[in-house]
Amino acid sequence: MADTVPGTRDRLLSAAETLLRTAPYDEVSVRAICAAAGANPAAVHYHFGSKEALVAALLEARLGPLWADRLAVAAGRGTIEDIVDAVLAPFVELAADPTGRLHLRLLARFVPGRRVTGFHGPWFRLDSWADLLPGLDEATGRRRWMLAFDLIIMRFGQAGAAERQLSPDMLATLRGFVVAGLTAPAAQPASAGEIR
Repeated sequence: MADTVPGTRDRLLSAAETLLRTAPYDEVSVRAICAAAGANPAAVHYHFGSKEALVAALLEARLGPLWADRLAVAAGRGTIEDIVDAVLAPFVELAADPTGRLHLRLLARFVPGRRVTGFHGPWFRLDSWADLLPGLDEATGRRRWMLAFDLIIMRFGQAGAAERQLSPDMLATLRGFVVAGLTAPAAQPASAGEIR
């Protein structure tokens, strides 16, 4: 087959997205993705390296643009509240759309615990976020954003959660909780075995 590299790659992404809409991740094989894309059985491994890396590329391709413009505007304004609003708004939009709900479920499967490390876009890397928290060292900023994203992604991405849209009160509570966690004063280091 004399396909161009971008054509095959795009077909693999679209095929994976289509198959994952109707079947759980564990039931969608690399072979099925390649067959649905009309590609060589080894195409996923050639273009992405693994099924997990294909999903990372799919999430980046579909979700990165949703946050990029909003985040640039919010980061320019500088308040944590604006940045959290810029993060949450696309989650609300995604939860209202069947394909968006698929993306949320995939995020919930791969982002907490950092199962996929193949993300390249700035939205998907914590180092891009740590600088947005003034007064905190980079490691603390990264940990806080990791916890914030884990909470948001788990809330929107757990099975069934996306179909039950958050009420305005619940969304306001989530927003307030995330803002409070990101803006809390830096904690003093705890000694071994001590929780503060």
